[in-house]
Amino acid sequence: MIFWQLFYTFFTIGLFGFGGGYGMLSLIQNLIVVKFGWISSSEFTDIVAVSQMTPGPIGINSATYVGYTAVINAGMGKGAAVAGSLLASFSIMLPSFILMLLISMFFMKYSSHPMVKDVLIWLRRVVVGLLAAAVLSLISRENFGTDNIRIAASISIFAASFLLTYRLKWNPILVIVIAGIFGGVFNTLV
Repeated sequence: MIFWQLFYTFFTIGLFGFGGGYGMLSLIQNLIVVKFGWISSSEFTDIVAVSQMTPGPIGINSATYVGYTAVINAGMGKGAAVAGSLLASFSIMLPSFILMLLISMFFMKYSSHPMVKDVLIWLRRVVVGLLAAAVLSLISRENFGTDNIRIAASISIFAASFLLTYRLKWNPILVIVIAGIFGGVFNTLV
């Protein structure tokens, strides 16, 4: 039963997750954390953090982790959990593969058509909205802390990371390392 749920859930996420992995985050969180309860909200935040630091698309990395964890939490062994992670990863990629095959057959022929251009403009707006929803879903007390000092430190790290990457164009990997070091030092001191 869990394998069918994993396939259906991640196939659905892959089918309706416009905008890539970041656009999928709010959909993944809603289905995985809220609807099925396969992982907690804090585990989801950890998945997002680890998925950003590991090679590969964030949606697929998240699917791999959730597939493994969901099968383990269902009481099955590690072999079945590996199969669950592979199934979830395959399921999230399958719709994109099918859609890209179909779209590529028609896109070159109709790419200059005004209606196609209008649809692409509207899809860009939807993607921006999905990305904003993903960001807002991660801004919570659970992620920013429960006391005022931790909230202030979290907001400071958030704002500094944003400014360093967006305004000053620092390398995101360097910003992640600096923020991790600062967060580690802060947690040992407080």
